[in-house]
Formats: sequence, structure tokens, C-alpha cells
Amino acid sequence: MIQVDEKEQIRRAYLLDGQSQRQIAEERHHSRNAVVAAIADPSTGTYRMTEPRPSPVMDPFKEIVDGWLRADATAPKKQRHTAHRIYTRLVEECSFTGAEPTVRRYVRLRRAELEVPEAFLLLEYAPGLDAQCDFGEADVLLEGQPTTAQLFCMRLCYSKVAFLCAFPHQRQEAFLEGHRRAFEFFGGVPRRIWYDNLKPAVQKILTGHRREEQQTFVAFHSHYLFDSRFCTPGEGHEKGLIENFVGYARRNFLVPVPKAPTWNALNADLGARCRADVARRLRGESQTIQELWNAERGALLPLPAHAYPCCRTVPSRVNRFSLVTFETNRYSVPCEYAGHPVLLKAFVDRVEVVCDDQVIATHPRSYAREGDFLDPQHFLRLLLERPGAWEHAKAIRDWQARWPKVYERYLAALREHHPEPQGLREFIRILMLERTFDEKQIAAALEWALAQRCYTCDGVLRRLRAQTESAEPGLSSAPAPPRSAPLTPRVALPDLAQYEQLVAVGGQHGS
Repeated sequence: MIQVDEKEQIRRAYLLDGQSQRQIAEERHHSRNAVVAAIADPSTGTYRMTEPRPSPVMDPFKEIVDGWLRADATAPKKQRHTAHRIYTRLVEECSFTGAEPTVRRYVRLRRAELEVPEAFLLLEYAPGLDAQCDFGEADVLLEGQPTTAQLFCMRLCYSKVAFLCAFPHQRQEAFLEGHRRAFEFFGGVPRRIWYDNLKPAVQKILTGHRREEQQTFVAFHSHYLFDSRFCTPGEGHEKGLIENFVGYARRNFLVPVPKAPTWNALNADLGARCRADVARRLRGESQTIQELWNAERGALLPLPAHAYPCCRTVPSRVNRFSLVTFETNRYSVPCEYAGHPVLLKAFVDRVEVVCDDQVIATHPRSYAREGDFLDPQHFLRLLLERPGAWEHAKAIRDWQARWPKVYERYLAALREHHPEPQGLREFIRILMLERTFDEKQIAAALEWALAQRCYTCDGVLRRLRAQTESAEPGLSSAPAPPRSAPLTPRVALPDLAQYEQLVAVGGQHGS
């Protein structure tokens, strides 16, 4: 092939020096056709093989490989042949003896010839109209343990502001909770949100873009008044903005692998990174994300007065041990509800138990298995009736390991000054005060009671009330006098003269 500098010399000789094509061909040892082509086209040429380069090892198998590549056009995208898989099939099924790089080279060239490149359009969005939503995955260190976090991501299409938070799973309660947090982060609700066909949202895929949605998700977007739109299955590019952000966040927010003591701490860090990210100016934009976001806020739908309860509701029944079971874990409720039907509401971070529209118990949600999560306050009323079970009650034994030391000292003093089980019952009543006062307040009151030799629940309660009143500005209260025994009531004696008058009047009528 004639190089471009040689073309220049040929063209100068012909066009400026007046040499003939024959003369140029003879002097420069080129064919007449090559000289004619050089004169007609001064550009750099490209080399084209007139015939394919021979490949004696690969040639017998090319038709087989071409057939597999054509069949891939109708196969699911995630189940198509890789070059390595083609090589292994050739070895196993066709006794291929060549090297894998030979196969890889041929597959790369044939794919470029067989596949028709897909064309895309540049898109532009109106403020407040569209957002895109998806889940991703990333590894984190939670409480020192390697954990796979499910990343909920949402991005407004106009301003490109994005929200990210992490959950232990992709269940519906996490899906809805992610929306709620995103809306509060954005300061409003986009009018349409685009999704893949996520199970928390889609019950069944119908024809075209029609979907049968999960009833809870329908109620959720009815509460916030946005429309849901779903992409064609397997066509992730239809929501490319959020697909790109998932990768961007993984590379920029989660490298190196983040360490956090709790999910809340991890999400606080991710939220701070999202807020800092709005200072960027994206390619092709004259304003930063923050400036575009400020302009978009006014076009978003307003947040409703009350957030939607982002939970999964499960009917249940309290067993005779005052426990309800959810996902193999058991959670306690007050003992007076034993045997009652209840509703268990599973949020991402907590479990609530509801009876007759009243929340009767709340526990942090556990993602372990077969655990018992007991609130000792739920069993104190029963222990008042059955103080003999005190030493072996599991809820109390777990509590004793972490309550203040003064609790043990005061219990010992009560048992010394009262006969059993009266001393223990007094202590149980004091523990029940934790429903009104916090542990530190009660511990301080018990220290005072020990110093004053006050050994009754009533005395401790008076001290707690005095502490609370004195802590409020403008209020003061004199300390209650020390007592070592219950108060003796003063009873006013009746006036017997009035009784004698009544007797006299009755006698007159009787006569």
C-alpha cells in the first residue's frame, strides 16, 4: 500500500512537474493503477485484505462458532456465550486443539460483524417531572463483620440530584422506606418514577408496559400521588441515569470499604456524601447540581402531612408466654395480652405489635434467627402475682446483667427490712416506675433512699417527683421526709353529739 508521503511525491510529480503516469510508475516502481489512485485520492488509505488470512486451526470450526453466535441473538442477555465458553465447548464437543486466544480473536471479529450497534437518543427532562429508582449492592463492614448492603438509589432526572441509603435487604418495607427518605431529602415528590420490574412493586408483568402492581405499593404511591412507570424487561438503558449513579456511588462513596457500627451510622455517612455531591457540575451543564436542584424544588409535589407507614403487616396471636413470632424470632408483649390476636408491623429497623389500633410493644428488628427479644416491663405485672418465679424469669435475668449496681443493693435492703415476698414486691413496683421515669433518675432516687433509710416504693416515687419538679425551671420542692415504714393515715373522729340528736328525734317520732 502506498504511504501518504509517497502519494504527495507522486501528486507533485504529476500535477506540478508535468511527469506522465507511465514515467512515475517506472521510476517509483508502482503499477499504473496505484499511481492513478494516488493522484485521485491524497488521503491516508486503509489496508484491506483481498482475501481472509488463512487460519488452518480455526477454519474448520468457524461455521460452528458462527451458528452459536447467531443463536445468541434470541437467547437471554445474561445467558449468552462468552468467548471462553465457546472455547470450552469446542474442546469438549468438537475436539478443538487450538489455543483459547485464537478463539477469542475470531469471536471478537465476528461479533463486530454480526451485531448491529444500537443507537440512542440524547434526552432532556422537565423540572419535577421524572425520577429513576433502583437497587444496587456493595460490601461494607458493619460492627466489624463483612456485610452485603442493599443500596436504595433514586435520582431526579432534571437536576440529577441523587439519594442513596443502605438496607440489609430489598424487601418491600425497605423499598418503601427508601422512597420516604428520598422524598424528604429532595424536599418533595417527583410526578413520575421509573423502575425495573422489582418484586416489591410488581406482582405480574403484563403485555407492553402494563403491570399488575403490589397492592401495598399502589396504596403507597396513592398516598404520595406519583405515577409509577416500568421499563421493558432486560432493557436497563431505559433508566440509564440511575444505572450510572449506582456505579458512580459504589466507586466514589464506598471506596475504601466503609466501616460503621450500625445501619443508621452508615446511612448518616451516605447522606452526607449525597449532600456534598450536589456541588458538582456535570458535563454539558452550565450550572451545578445544587443550582439545578434549587430550580426544580418548586416543581415537585409537596410532601403529605403524614408519612406513609413503610412496613409489612402480619396477623399474629400472642402465645401463653406473652410472645409473638416473626421470621423465627420471638418478641414480647405485655402479659395481659396473652392469647389475644394482634397485628405485627415489620419496619426496616423495628417491630411494632398492635392490638385494637393501639401499639402495645415496640422492639428493634432482628435479622438473626430464633432469638428471643424480651422487654422486662412486659412481665412485671405477672411477677407481682407470682414472685416465686423471679429468680428464673429469663427477661429479668437478662436485665439484671445490665441494670445499675444500686438496684441490687436496694433489693437486698428491701429484703432485709421486709418479710418475703413483700420486699420483692416493693422492688417490682419500683421497677415498674421505669415506664414513667428513666433509669438514671430511678438510680439517683434509690441512692437517696438508701442514704435516708427509706424502704418503700411510695417513698422512692415521692423522691422521683421531687427530682423532676426541681429540674423544671421556676419550680422547687422540699425533699420528702425519710421514712422507714409506710405512712400512718390520720382519721378524723366523728362528732357523737350529732348522732345523739338524731336518736332523740327518732324517739319522738316513734312515740
